[in-house]
Amino acid sequence: MPTYFTYFISSLPMLHFGARPPFSYTRFLKMAEGLIPETDIELFSRLPRLDVESMPSVQNETIDRYFEFEKMLRNELVRVRSQRRHLDPAKYLRGDGYTELTITHLIQNALRNPSIIEAEKMLDAARWEFLDGLAAGHYFDTEFLTVYAYKLLLLERWERIRAADQPRLLEEALTAN
Repeated sequence: MPTYFTYFISSLPMLHFGARPPFSYTRFLKMAEGLIPETDIELFSRLPRLDVESMPSVQNETIDRYFEFEKMLRNELVRVRSQRRHLDPAKYLRGDGYTELTITHLIQNALRNPSIIEAEKMLDAARWEFLDGLAAGHYFDTEFLTVYAYKLLLLERWERIRAADQPRLLEEALTAN
């Protein structure tokens, strides 16, 4: 089957953090059918279910690098939250527990934010920025589409947050105690 990466990618709208997704992830997969290899479509259809915890072997450098970043982010969250509760973080850390200094500062700033939503937004903005770095130098290939897919999933997540019935959720949280 011929691949039409150039055609497909050039037909996609740009994604901007904080904007509404231009279409659903399911529609993205439908649009890709017949234009990119079936192996890539299969990979993208599994992407929302891939988790850092299971660390699957997908033979995709972009996904591997994103998972490493995500693991560092989560490990630093574990360290800071464990420290606040006076717990040993070692049993909750994944991998070697390595974290970069920039991630340490990001997590500390996010957790200092009094708004949980704004803290999450800071973390997702860092994810978005990391994905931008992964896309550098990739224009019409699987790596570009992988980054695009992850960004679309982030936008869908924030669309679900925006669409949530916030007063009802607050009421449920307050009455649950």
